[in-house]
Parts: sequence; C-alpha cells; structure tokens
Amino acid sequence: MRDGETVPLKEDVGEYFKREVLPHLPDAWYLEPKEDSIGYEIPLARYFYQYTLPRSSEEIKQEISSLNQEIQEMLKAVLNI
Repeated sequence: MRDGETVPLKEDVGEYFKREVLPHLPDAWYLEPKEDSIGYEIPLARYFYQYTLPRSSEEIKQEISSLNQEIQEMLKAVLNI
C-alpha cells in the first residue's frame, strides 16, 4: 500500500504527483510532507564508483577447475580413498 517517490527539491509535490503518478495510478493519494521530512539524497556511487574490468571467462574457468581439483583431493583425504 505504500510506495516512495523521490521528488526534486525545487519542485512542488502536488504538481509532481499530478504529472508523474496520477496518469499511471488514478486512485493514488499522498500525504502532504512535513517540514522535517524534507531531505537530500547524495548518490555516492555516482561520485566514487570506479569501474573495474571483469575477469575473463577463461581465467574464471581455470579457477573453477583448480578449486574442483582441490575439493576432490580434500574428499579423498577425508574418505581415505
């Protein structure tokens, strides 16, 4: 029953609601925001995220193979095979 919207700080909540919400949900309603409910969102990922290239599939395949071999050796040691 509850959902949240991020309304731009300089925009009127009522106008935003009429333009962005009511066309999709005609029976929607909202409570007038209180003065202390106004806040800011700082998208840290936008400013601090640094892309790192993923590992190649061949490298991942080799790691899986090596881990599989290690697991097999551990099982042999535990089961005394």
